[in-house]
Amino acid sequence: MNRPELRLVLATSLDGRLAPPEGGAAHLGGQGDRRALEEALAWADGCLIGAETLRRHGSTCLIRAADLLAQRLAAGRSPQPAALVLSRTGQLPAELPFFQQPLERWLLVPPGLEIPANGQFQRHWPLGPWPDLWAGCWQAGLERLVVLGGAQVASQLLAGHWIDELQLTLCPSLLGGPHGWIPWHGGEAFGGSSWRLVEHRPLGGEELLLRYRRA
Repeated sequence: MNRPELRLVLATSLDGRLAPPEGGAAHLGGQGDRRALEEALAWADGCLIGAETLRRHGSTCLIRAADLLAQRLAAGRSPQPAALVLSRTGQLPAELPFFQQPLERWLLVPPGLEIPANGQFQRHWPLGPWPDLWAGCWQAGLERLVVLGGAQVASQLLAGHWIDELQLTLCPSLLGGPHGWIPWHGGEAFGGSSWRLVEHRPLGGEELLLRYRRA
């Protein structure tokens, strides 16, 4: 089956946490991590993000670096990858800054769910089995996807062996608590999958980029 290549991109604490014990934003990642994230977005045709993560942050990440924007335009691509939002309800606050961001928005919801025709999203797709979604993405020209979260989405995709590459920024902090980048209570099994290191580099500010491909 032809399907997109998926790269999971995360910034984590040294103990693998995305948020402090009480929840909320951890403010992980500095300028070097931001550059690495934008490089991943420049590589991608679309970015996959869970609705709860979008509600929490209000917006998605955009490419700002002039050289990365120029590369995409020179290749005949849109300045920003499309944002694919996964939602069980299809309900997102209209005041989110996300809806003013200069990108194409696609909404993925369970089949049969009535979606208000408010023009917030350019496309609506049924959110069925993962293979059906990947086939639809491929047919729509999305050959490379960045997965930006949340943790539940990442856990499901890892358990299904759909993630081809991990891009992790290790940040110099210890947070503790339950908010790991793979939910400890998710009950997902990963089948002992192994990974091959393909890139590692310092990003400045005591941060380290690690990029692994599925072995």
